[in-house]
Amino acid sequence: MGRVLTRWLALRDHLVEEFGGGPKVVKLAWAINLQKGGTLPFVLALMYAFDVWTPTAWTYLGLHGSYGLVWLLKELVFPDPGWQKRITFAGAVNSWLFVLALYWIAPVLLVAQRIEQPPAVLGAAIVLYALGVVVMVGADAQKYFVLRARRGLITDGFFARTRNPNYLGEMMIYASFAIVAGHWLPWLVLAWVWLGVFVPNMLRKDASMSRYPEWSDYKARSGLLLPRLG
Repeated sequence: MGRVLTRWLALRDHLVEEFGGGPKVVKLAWAINLQKGGTLPFVLALMYAFDVWTPTAWTYLGLHGSYGLVWLLKELVFPDPGWQKRITFAGAVNSWLFVLALYWIAPVLLVAQRIEQPPAVLGAAIVLYALGVVVMVGADAQKYFVLRARRGLITDGFFARTRNPNYLGEMMIYASFAIVAGHWLPWLVLAWVWLGVFVPNMLRKDASMSRYPEWSDYKARSGLLLPRLG
């Protein structure tokens, strides 16, 4: 990895895992699950507070709210080991301030500004969301159960043509939320998360996987994010 990427990862990890010092009493998964599971009641409370019960608001509630429930179910059945690390309380607060809470900007804008989307846009967002959930959950399930059976590269199934199908699915899911929100600010939030969190994670994963002898062949026939079709 390059020097800039290495320094960024070190700073980011410190802000989440070590910031403020003291005992590491909080699981990162707890902070994430609180935001994911809290999205449905949060959006519903927004709709009640602003008295907005439009088809667009209900669609957003159905998409983002159901994703939170899907996430909790996934965490219950096949939890991601990466989220089980212990972090400081201040680090958990940072994870909310700089990433997790930012995801709630989209529904706040949609409801407060009473944004309406035509049915075709809502339909397209639903299709994108459904495909994203299948890709993300399917890839995470494959990774979890394969790695329980044996260690090493996963080069088939969801991972046959892209090395990060779980991130691809997650990006499709949140892109569908931004489409429904119909505002530029959620896209700015996603750009920050994708470039500041997802891409560095993918590059760090590539560096880690490069120790396997079959890495060169796998890298040549797969994309970092988008599937390589040729």
